[in-house]
Amino acid sequence: MIREILASDAAAFLALNKELDRETAYMLYEENERATTLEQQKKMITTFLKMPNSTILVAEQDGQLVGHLSVIGGSVNRKKHSVYLAVGVLQSYGNRGIGTALFEEMEKWAAQSGIKRVELTVMTHNEPAISLYKKMGFKTEGKKICSLVVDGKSVDEYYMGKVFEKTCLKEK
Repeated sequence: MIREILASDAAAFLALNKELDRETAYMLYEENERATTLEQQKKMITTFLKMPNSTILVAEQDGQLVGHLSVIGGSVNRKKHSVYLAVGVLQSYGNRGIGTALFEEMEKWAAQSGIKRVELTVMTHNEPAISLYKKMGFKTEGKKICSLVVDGKSVDEYYMGKVFEKTCLKEK
């Protein structure tokens, strides 16, 4: 089931993110690096839900949060139409269509929220994620060289984006 997060999901959402940090090197935080408290997590969720261009979608299975797609919007007028995405699905729930379902629900939310552009970054060697993003209509827009250091090695990232409104594609 894909749904918008609730403030009451704070503990489960924090646990999900800590598990994602532990099981994959594709997320931003390293294992045990996330210092978010439960109160901070509740406050962040509440803040997101009040913003017209931000939300967190969660994938729930058997009462457990198994994935999320966070939509992070800006507050300045020139950027309110554009949001940044962060997504993660537990490895044991991979290849079950959860990522696709999260993106499909995000697109419905974006259409209702007046979002014209979504963007994200992805490590250039994260082929499963890149494949999903391309399947969902994202285009590679650039490359961030030496964007991250993971396990002592430089990692590049792709900038990827998707534009929803055709009028944006005509403008230069």
